[in-house]
Amino acid sequence: MRGRWILRGMKIVAFALVVGTALSYVTMRLWNWLTPALFGWHLITFWQALGVLVLSKILFGGFRGGPGRHMYWRRRMAERWDAMTPEEREKFRQGMRGRCGPFGSATPATESAPKA
Repeated sequence: MRGRWILRGMKIVAFALVVGTALSYVTMRLWNWLTPALFGWHLITFWQALGVLVLSKILFGGFRGGPGRHMYWRRRMAERWDAMTPEEREKFRQGMRGRCGPFGSATPATESAPKA
């Protein structure tokens, strides 16, 4: 059983190395293609491209996983919506109309605007 976990860990590490290498190579190629022509900047090496990726990760928090992590609020709202009574749902819709425009209304916003 333990050997299977070690093999799985090695596969994950190998995959991460391949992805990191590919991303660094693509970053280097794009940088070396665009920035000297556009801004007159110098060419960068593979390792500098890897450093740019790590720096962007630190500054911007990129390289995140799929939508599952970011869609927690959607699942939570769906659970709340399912627990609401029809009256509570209509009250929620009315509150949202005041903040977000024609949320859940049958008529488009352009029809409800007064004619000049």
